[in-house]
Amino acid sequence: MATLTSPENIESEDTVLETTLRPGSFGEYVGQEKIKRNLGIFIEAAKRRQESVDHVLLYGPAGLGKTTLANIIAREMGVNIRITSGPAIERVGDLGSILTNLEEGDVLFIDEIHRLNKTIEEVLYPAMEDYKLDIIIGKGPSARTIQLDLPRFTLVGATTRLGSISNPLRNRFGSTNRLEFYEHDEMKKIITRSARILDVPIDQGGADAIAAASRKTPRVANRLLKRVRDFAEIHGRERVTKEVAREALTLFEVDEIGLEPTDRNIITAIAKKFNGGPAGIQAIAAVTGEERETIEDVYEPYLIQLGFLIRTPRGRVVTPDGFTHVGLPIPEDHQSKLL
Repeated sequence: MATLTSPENIESEDTVLETTLRPGSFGEYVGQEKIKRNLGIFIEAAKRRQESVDHVLLYGPAGLGKTTLANIIAREMGVNIRITSGPAIERVGDLGSILTNLEEGDVLFIDEIHRLNKTIEEVLYPAMEDYKLDIIIGKGPSARTIQLDLPRFTLVGATTRLGSISNPLRNRFGSTNRLEFYEHDEMKKIITRSARILDVPIDQGGADAIAAASRKTPRVANRLLKRVRDFAEIHGRERVTKEVAREALTLFEVDEIGLEPTDRNIITAIAKKFNGGPAGIQAIAAVTGEERETIEDVYEPYLIQLGFLIRTPRGRVVTPDGFTHVGLPIPEDHQSKLL
């Protein structure tokens, strides 16, 4: 069953979020102040020189605003944006078609860029550095290479796994930026703005309750707000208050700090099946029935941020706070596993 933070939900609502709730400028974009400041400088300098912005790499957990930033970069530069993803570019021809259809200064956004295969990466290197595309025509001894000139463009890559990107590709980005989890007050501002756009009556208590359960992630905040809105409408509540928000979130099995059944299942599985850890990610995936990538990209970052889970050289370990949150006793020898 899809949860509010599962990839199924992330994919199904992206189009709605794109057209309704995504900020359209740095002024509307809440949080990530350091990144906004740096990108603002790069963009202004490029505009003064009448050049395209240098290639930008954005990394961090899912849902923090990488796609939104790519769209803002394009809008600030006054150019078009072409959006694709690493898994969607299966052949060199796919990449060639995308690159040759770009116009001068355009932004090419590649989500999940760490999933590009090596052959496509190698074709991308000269495109990023020299704006050249090498194409091989024919096969065997008669094969020949032709080189096409490309318009100067800006590649914006996004990834949840910086370590999975090869050094040659990573080094070709002029700006590398890590998106951080949002502070509570920032989440409240995002929810208040989204509620205004969606015409959802909400008071400070309601915004505070949803912010606390939003996993410090705007994508989750917007999704929770929509579900709480649905609950309020069906039950005849005129305004989303703290009580209404908590009642709705309880129905959706989201606790006061945003943990869902899958989060609690991961903590409980490590605590019970592996005596608190350390446990390897493959073993955790097997016990919980979740895919390894889903645990690493969707659930684990927030559990680590909360201090409920830590990574050690031997595997994942539940912290005392993690045991306490799921109501399990802390083993007597557990402290030694945290070292």
